[in-house]
Amino acid sequence: MARVICLGSAVLDHLFRVGEIPVPPAKERATAYRAMGGGMAANAAIAVARLGGDSALWGRLGEDANGAAARAELEAEGVDCTHLRGFAGARTPVSAVVVDKRGERVTFGWRGEGLPADPAWLPLAALEGAGALHCDPRWHEGAVAALEAAATRAIPSVLDAEKGEARILLDLVPRVAHAVFSEGGLANFAPGLRPADALRRALAEGRTTLAAVTRGEKGVLWLARGMASPAAVPAFPVEAVNTTGAGDVFHGAYALALAEGREPAAALRFAAAAGALRARDGETPRRPALEAMLGSA
Repeated sequence: MARVICLGSAVLDHLFRVGEIPVPPAKERATAYRAMGGGMAANAAIAVARLGGDSALWGRLGEDANGAAARAELEAEGVDCTHLRGFAGARTPVSAVVVDKRGERVTFGWRGEGLPADPAWLPLAALEGAGALHCDPRWHEGAVAALEAAATRAIPSVLDAEKGEARILLDLVPRVAHAVFSEGGLANFAPGLRPADALRRALAEGRTTLAAVTRGEKGVLWLARGMASPAAVPAFPVEAVNTTGAGDVFHGAYALALAEGREPAAALRFAAAAGALRARDGETPRRPALEAMLGSA
């Protein structure tokens, strides 16, 4: 199995289903509730495991009930949590996710408290033998340390460049080989630029060799060094029931595809199928379902 190390956030999500997301102030009755593990890197790590990869998650939790629940779910999915470290006195990140009948969502995230930023404890030597490194931007210092260590070992690296602080994206993108943005993340990274020009900016310095932006139903736009203009990977048409985590699953699947030796275009298509299945079913797919979708299109 190809080994993928994911570094970043692990969260306990509290998911509420409603008919419509109301305009505040309002009170709405939820039709369903579920507590489940979440977080960008954690969802990516579960995707790697379910799709047949050897998955590990490096990150930080509080030694509290939320952290214990998040860890238990990850371990049940087969994710190696040896280096998902709990810190006494810290509080685990949590989110409230409200999903409407069309599968669209609003997320309220709290990033925890007392989680040390210092990455000195990371087992960077354990990157040896990994097929890919996946990072999100939620733990900036940890991502810097891991991306630099991966570069010295010629390990392909992927950044989930989700919407966040522009200063962090501006620092991390030049350090990563594959920068895969959300539309909001790309706008933060290169405000005012058209997507094609923003992708060119991402390739303009550092070690980035491929930049892409996920655009939901419009598919993926990507550009690699040496290409004259961006190429598109079409979206797989599905009826979404819950888009929560679909982007995280996309990134995990993309990292796994690179670790398995796929070329970028094929890796992006593999990832697009995984993300579409997550949005369609509200669950992270397993390999047979993904291969069936790839074979049907």
